[in-house]
Amino acid sequence: MITSNQVARIQRAVPFWVSLVLIPIALISATQGGWTIALLPAVTWILFSILDAFFGLELDNVDPETSDEHLKWYRAITLIWAPLQFALLFWMIWYANGPGDAHLSPIETIALFFGVGVVTGTVGINYSHELMHQKNRKERFLGDLLLAMVLYSHFRSEHLLVHHRHVGTPRDPVTARYNEGFYRFFPRVLQSSLKSAFRAEKDMLARKSLPWFHLTNPFFRYWGLQGTMLLLAFLLGGWIGVMLFIWQAFIAIWQLELVNYIEHYGLTRKHLGGGKYEHVKPQHSWNASQKASNWLLINLQRHSDHHYKPDRRFPLLQTYASGDAPQLPFGYPMMTMAAMVPPLWRRVMNPRVRRWRQMYYPEISNWKPYNKALNPHPH
Repeated sequence: MITSNQVARIQRAVPFWVSLVLIPIALISATQGGWTIALLPAVTWILFSILDAFFGLELDNVDPETSDEHLKWYRAITLIWAPLQFALLFWMIWYANGPGDAHLSPIETIALFFGVGVVTGTVGINYSHELMHQKNRKERFLGDLLLAMVLYSHFRSEHLLVHHRHVGTPRDPVTARYNEGFYRFFPRVLQSSLKSAFRAEKDMLARKSLPWFHLTNPFFRYWGLQGTMLLLAFLLGGWIGVMLFIWQAFIAIWQLELVNYIEHYGLTRKHLGGGKYEHVKPQHSWNASQKASNWLLINLQRHSDHHYKPDRRFPLLQTYASGDAPQLPFGYPMMTMAAMVPPLWRRVMNPRVRRWRQMYYPEISNWKPYNKALNPHPH
């Protein structure tokens, strides 16, 4: 018999299951075509921006010592998403090259898989981020599966071994530099994050006196999983299926890096000399407390606390007051749309970065060395 306390826990967890709405929307888009193909990006970007304005902010915190036993309904959504996304993605590839080929034009098919990439990036990669930080091996494997579905498996190594250690310093590829537009940031990160991830794994093996090509290098697992996904896409849809798979993966990666771009834009850790930097603090991440987008993104916007406690499960992440951590004016859906228009982004965010510098580092009067080190090509 379910107790009243269990019912209350389920009710609190239900809003975080909102991502499941995207699956029937994707099916409607595929089977109906036409204007319905615009639904996936419209819902994730525009509708959730509207819902943020309607529902407002969530400023309450759950007790961070809450046991895993009381979090099972929160964990469940991250556990079931990988098989659901797998089924949706490969059904889409089969359908677009089979029954759907009769009523979907080539342009509609390309637009449809753009929407699929928005889902696999906004939800899938975000859930993989939650899973890769956990100690449970099965959860970490599910995270690997989600990343393989978007051909970005090295994100796990880059995020865990590089980003969390070097955020806010020149050694972190995904800390967006002050005044760096997204369209300069994106190609830079695509290249440098892969290199830094491989170098981090190679250095770990070297410390064990092992060569980079030792089978314990996770890149072999990454390549194997990604190759399996590409093979399955080929079997279900031929070369067109492979191209559609790669297209949605590119859009998913673009979605991820849009979020990476806004999470730390212009925020730098103080250089202490000798190549050393201060410890990561709440002030080194942009945060947002909008309810609806935090439901969709499972509290990713409580980003400062994630850097403080990386393995803390998403329902336990704490929010910070504006005096303790910088706040974005809107949730991630709205801010990612702004980031796609660099002049608008700089108009909104550059004054906030300058105020952040005055607030947290009034003793630093000359930021030119930081700007040069973090962004040698700002224009």
